Amino acid sequence: MNETFDVVVAGAGPVGLMLACELRLAGVDVLVVERLTEPDLTIKAGAINVPTAQAFYRRGLLPELIEEQRKVISAMRAGWGMADEGAEEGAPQRPPFAGHFGGLMLDLDDIDFDDPVFAELGPAATVFLVTQQRIEAVLGAWAAELGVPIRRGVELTDFSDDGGGVTVRAGDDVVRAGWLVGCDGGRSTVRKLAAFDFPGLGPEITGHQAIVDLTGAEGLEPGWVTTPHGIYVVNGMTTGRILTVELDGPPADRDAPITATELEHSLRAVTGAEIHISAVHSATRFTDNTRQATDYRMGRVLLAGDAAHVHSPFGGQGLNLGVGDAVNLGWKLAAVVQGWAPENLLDTYTAERHPIGAWVLNWTRAQVALMRLDQRSKQLREVMAELLTTRDGATMVFKKISGVLHRYDLGGGHERVGAAMPDLELSDGSRLGEHFAAGGAVLFDFADSAELRAAAAKWAARVRVVTAKTAEPTDLTGLLVRPDGFVAWAADVGSLDGLTDALARWFGEPA
Repeated sequence: MNETFDVVVAGAGPVGLMLACELRLAGVDVLVVERLTEPDLTIKAGAINVPTAQAFYRRGLLPELIEEQRKVISAMRAGWGMADEGAEEGAPQRPPFAGHFGGLMLDLDDIDFDDPVFAELGPAATVFLVTQQRIEAVLGAWAAELGVPIRRGVELTDFSDDGGGVTVRAGDDVVRAGWLVGCDGGRSTVRKLAAFDFPGLGPEITGHQAIVDLTGAEGLEPGWVTTPHGIYVVNGMTTGRILTVELDGPPADRDAPITATELEHSLRAVTGAEIHISAVHSATRFTDNTRQATDYRMGRVLLAGDAAHVHSPFGGQGLNLGVGDAVNLGWKLAAVVQGWAPENLLDTYTAERHPIGAWVLNWTRAQVALMRLDQRSKQLREVMAELLTTRDGATMVFKKISGVLHRYDLGGGHERVGAAMPDLELSDGSRLGEHFAAGGAVLFDFADSAELRAAAAKWAARVRVVTAKTAEPTDLTGLLVRPDGFVAWAADVGSLDGLTDALARWFGEPA
């Protein structure tokens, strides 16, 4: 036996890195093993949702994302032939669109941002156009800062769970760990070796996404364009991102190298244009294979991200779903490792995250159905396109894809319990989200209540109390917020009902 760690994380993509950083922030001894020798720079997700931005914001990482978004919007507007409204320093930036549903674009002007669900989101709500590559780079730098060991070029090949821990074989090393988490992608070795149940639907499309040099695209329309033969996106007439969706079945060989000829053939088939591709800088092939593990835990082995659920990339939910898994699991696994929470706290991981994963799978299936080329599906697409130009339709879809409706069923009580924390401004000028950089739970005392502080004193080692009035009047006595940003307890002025029960439920027996 070479070494011992509290947790081994398989996979150094965004999900594995986020989980490892959350664990290390909580004082857990964690090791990350990754089969690739270098970060994968293949073009992938190009946007994040509000919960993902909020997760980075709570840990003090939002400035890096803001700068990245500025660059992305400038490049995107240039690729679509639009003036760069953010070119002058300090000028507001406006992306060309707010998102899409099955390639049907959402116009920002059609969305009702006065809807109450968009209130109290804080600065994180303005950040969404950030690439997966940049997310991974930010997390890699954070992991290095926290001292997380990441061993690249080391592939997990086997493990055994004896009930008291997990013995992991990775490369030439045999590592003993209390827990193993598979964050190793849609073809997860961890999931397969552990024999997790992974039901779902097989693929029926072939998609390509790439960065290429090309000619012959001058007559093509910008944005997501539907043709009688599929869907395409071409951003940039000489060098830029391309995407094609063909609906005549999955690829014959998913693992074959992607060539310029293959991409050229796909673009010509979908667009009808005589396009020539002279260079391929990054390329990926995808399908709509859609599956989800029935449980995210089996003994001392857990899954997160694509290892737990796979689906098509439409709507850009995959990265966000995985980051949400990581921040939900991280503090819970840390609590169990440190001994102040029972193992059944980990049961809430599947209970809370599985329904959101199931929604994402259904949402992506619906988009594929809307892309089909038969006559009935085309008429349905026309109806949906009309609905998305209405204020109610566009707002509803945007609320769903932005993640602002995500919440957990944590039982009865106050309406805010189970919802994401409102990012209220405090009288000292700070915001609620700025009090989570250390990674722990926070109990906000808005009423300067000595009784509240006395009740929380027994959990002082696990829950920090912040006493401050809100900048705007509130009816709340306070909020108990978990490390993942979700409200575990709330009460209106004059009431502390349920506070000690919530503290005990989520943060163990009082010290």
